[in-house]
Amino acid sequence: MGRNATYNILMYSHDTYGLGHIRRTMAIAAHLRSPRTNILILTGSPIAGRFTFPEQVDFVRIPGMIKKTNEEYRPLSVKMHPQHALNIRREIITATARTFRPNLFIVDKEPLGLKKEVLPTLEWLRRSLPATRTILGLRDIMDDAQTVREDWREKGVYDILNELYSEIWVYGIQEFYDPVEQYAIPDTVSRKMCFTGYIPRKVPDRKKVQQTRQELGLANGEKLVVVTTGGGGDGYTVMDTYLTMLESEPNGVPFRSALVTGPFMPKKQRDRIFKRADRLHVASCQFHRCMEEMLGAADLVVSMGGYNTVCEILSQGTVSLIIPRESPRKEQLIRAQVLHQRKMLDFIPWRCLSAQTLRAKVSELLQHPEPFTESISNFRLTGLDIMRERLCRFQSER
Repeated sequence: MGRNATYNILMYSHDTYGLGHIRRTMAIAAHLRSPRTNILILTGSPIAGRFTFPEQVDFVRIPGMIKKTNEEYRPLSVKMHPQHALNIRREIITATARTFRPNLFIVDKEPLGLKKEVLPTLEWLRRSLPATRTILGLRDIMDDAQTVREDWREKGVYDILNELYSEIWVYGIQEFYDPVEQYAIPDTVSRKMCFTGYIPRKVPDRKKVQQTRQELGLANGEKLVVVTTGGGGDGYTVMDTYLTMLESEPNGVPFRSALVTGPFMPKKQRDRIFKRADRLHVASCQFHRCMEEMLGAADLVVSMGGYNTVCEILSQGTVSLIIPRESPRKEQLIRAQVLHQRKMLDFIPWRCLSAQTLRAKVSELLQHPEPFTESISNFRLTGLDIMRERLCRFQSER
């Protein structure tokens, strides 16, 4: 690469609803940037502007879409026909790629993008910028094997992976869960796969963690349970059950709690959570800019178990209790089962969730975290380091 040349990285994160995709993309962008690297993120996240972007990283906002079913989406804010919104998204994505002329294009999770909106850009890059490397980034687990196989066969994804992608980065560990076997990946595609390991998040220093505990009014030695449901769009049941657990204890509980509902929990549900939490003198908020400090301050985290949240919790070395959703995808349940087998978290199946089962698990984990602490403390999240190594190789071969 010439001394004054820049290396342009374009990242796509469809972000229909939630925090996971944009936070994962932000973590990767922050780690891949360098003095002569420009990173531009294409995102549909309605809260992208709430994050602090590091130097040489910026974003292009495309109209947000919200999932109604696995195949049906509608505009999040603008009032127009869904196809019109999708057309706008596709045109912005293509125009940005043509103007930015990336050396590296990283697509998050969806090989074709939302409703195939990235396909024209992938095809244009192949024709017009054949030296541009195209990367598909996949989380550790997409869904159950049968669902993914059927979906990818129907959409022609296997051919797209073979023809239009240079590499596939899997943000997980093959020995934990093997997508090559589970998703029937052909040899021509599996040879392109690089298992990076899980993606770490920022770890705050001990002083900031202690300050967070002080701000929450915790006495020395007092235990803290943090309850978070990511974006919160489907998190009400977990929050409701947790508060019911607290309300069913007339003499109180021997620990403190803090709730982070997420910005996408419907307002009426969120208001009910806040009112009940206030009556119980439980700290609650909609969104926390420094979530790593909250998770680091906790003795136990109760969560739904999306990829992003699990990585954040493991990065802090905190014991966690996962209540994985099983619809519309089973990826959270499978992840909970896989990591539970390795003593890295505990979980309650959705059908077994109640105030009683939750109280029993919370009590057990606060009193006896030892079965999980050793596995967590010895676990390394290598994702960003491996991606950085790949980027350095790309740049040296330019």
